[in-house]
Amino acid sequence: MRKSFCLIILTLFVPALLFGQPEVLTTKDKKAKEDYLKAQKLYDSRQSKQASILLFDAIKHDPSFIEAHILLGYVYEDMGDRQGAIAETKLALNINPHYFKGLYFTLAQLQLFIGNYAESLQNYETYLLNPIDDPKMEFSTKMGIEDCKFAIEALKHPVPFDPKNMGININGQYSEYFPTITADGSTFLFTRRIPDNSNPLNMSGTQEDFYVSYKINGEWTKALNVGPPLNTMYNEGASTLSADGNLLVYTRCECRECGFSIGYGSCDLFYSYRMGNTWSTPKDIGRPINTPNWESQPSLSSDGRTLYFVRGIEYGTTIKQADIYVTQLSDSGRWSNPIKLSDTINTPGNEESPFIAPDDQTLYFASDGHPGMGGLDIYVSRRLPNGRWGIPKNLGYPINTFNDETGMIIDPNGHTAYFSSDRDDTYGGLDFYSFELYDSARPQPITYVKGKVYDAKTEIPLVAAFNLIDLATGKPVVQSSSAPVTGTFLVCLTLNKDYALNVSRPGYLFYSENFSLKNIAASAAHPFMMDVPLQPIDTGATIILKNIFFATDSFALKPESHIELNKLVTFLNANPAVKIQVSGHTDNTGTVEHNKALSTNRAKSVYTYLSEHGISADRLSYKGYGQSRPIADNNTEAGKAKNRRTEMKIVAK
Repeated sequence: MRKSFCLIILTLFVPALLFGQPEVLTTKDKKAKEDYLKAQKLYDSRQSKQASILLFDAIKHDPSFIEAHILLGYVYEDMGDRQGAIAETKLALNINPHYFKGLYFTLAQLQLFIGNYAESLQNYETYLLNPIDDPKMEFSTKMGIEDCKFAIEALKHPVPFDPKNMGININGQYSEYFPTITADGSTFLFTRRIPDNSNPLNMSGTQEDFYVSYKINGEWTKALNVGPPLNTMYNEGASTLSADGNLLVYTRCECRECGFSIGYGSCDLFYSYRMGNTWSTPKDIGRPINTPNWESQPSLSSDGRTLYFVRGIEYGTTIKQADIYVTQLSDSGRWSNPIKLSDTINTPGNEESPFIAPDDQTLYFASDGHPGMGGLDIYVSRRLPNGRWGIPKNLGYPINTFNDETGMIIDPNGHTAYFSSDRDDTYGGLDFYSFELYDSARPQPITYVKGKVYDAKTEIPLVAAFNLIDLATGKPVVQSSSAPVTGTFLVCLTLNKDYALNVSRPGYLFYSENFSLKNIAASAAHPFMMDVPLQPIDTGATIILKNIFFATDSFALKPESHIELNKLVTFLNANPAVKIQVSGHTDNTGTVEHNKALSTNRAKSVYTYLSEHGISADRLSYKGYGQSRPIADNNTEAGKAKNRRTEMKIVAK
């Protein structure tokens, strides 16, 4: 959006030139003056084509008419003809290079926006030779110089970039943009602008709807209209899906000419939940996220509890002062007051299209306020150990060019990026393209665990709470739930960490699992497919406590065990009538007597921990079974690991 910002700044120069009285104009030709003044009025009313015809006549009458050349340059810019604007600005400077120093800035901006960096740099520096009274102009000039210097170097060191059209199943004859993807890489949802004449008040004759494609056997299916209640007769766009695809947050904007308004004005964020094969009726996400300003372009973190979005101020068709904000979802289901990201990310320019990668540590966004190639460029920033965002890195040329680049997302595989563009091989308008993102710009690799929660007796799908905990820190990484109706879930796992997973629901025994992902190469990582049968609280029900850890041949509890033990304390406090037996089991390494004693002492260690944390001893018992009750083959290491376990059994309720 720097282009619009540029034109607004340029209006600071024009009053003396474009709105001056005839006696102060440089021409002496009466007809040239008349044509110029008429053209000026047409330009003010945005009738650029008609204004250009009159300016041609004015210049024909007086080829040295500086103001006419300057105004024609602005007219060309409004018409999208930058080369014409540059030519007219150069003509004005050739007539009198000292007439108006602001023309050097104008020319530098125009040259920057077509990638003529060497000449642009020269003209910025020429403009800067004279004192500049306006701080905004001085800032813009120095920013332009930084851009030119950055771009000149970037052109010398291009990064790998080989975009491929995603094909006819995704792309069509109309424009596609604003994509979002689930953490398993199987659902690709996006906005398509389609013809629409259903609302006579909608003068554009088009509207934006959501379309979705699914990856099956490595291929994307034909994208289909999502339909109601998400799609309406108005515009839907700029969306983000939760990692499991069960929550959609998206943008809906008021359309004054269509007679459509929304709760807080301008654009608001809405949300909807997947309910089996349908979606819930969308609702405005409300305060404190939505305001009378422009809220758009959301991006959800992989745990679904952190939301990044853009807030700006709408001026007609232009959004200014756009910055990236972040808000957190509390355990009570309320979003916190949004906080603007620090000036490491946000600048006096515009920031937009944030995308938080599934690793929750890598942020991609577009900006025209950091050194770049001239328009909106795409940047990447990584979270530092102190939680702050690091200095953004421009993704480089030719990913970024003098055009606007924005709206890029990353596939969960970490190395495939998606973006929309109107390149030569489009099927029509903007199409989606994919490319391999070079190594140093990739997020941290992830995998995921995916499955379904259901009642172990009835097999009815259940909504249950998920807690994924980093075993090294004891801190929750993901707090989520399985989906209504289907009971499905998807939880992201970042490599090089060990995790404890707990699944719980009132009236049921909790379920535990652990995932050790340390020292696993990204190429060797694989998703975990895991169904979770929850057992109703009943006498005889048994679960394996998979996150109870002991050192080899020891009954001393490792610190990582406290996460599971505390979960067990919480469960027993929530169900005060329940009595349990803790049992210990070993593999067949060692003597029968030794293993019996070891398993008994391990069970006793758990019993002692529970007693010391407020659970009455008359609700607890323990027993060691040694190697007598294997659940797997003791002839393999994997089998032995399963046999070394701690179990909990309900003996009364």
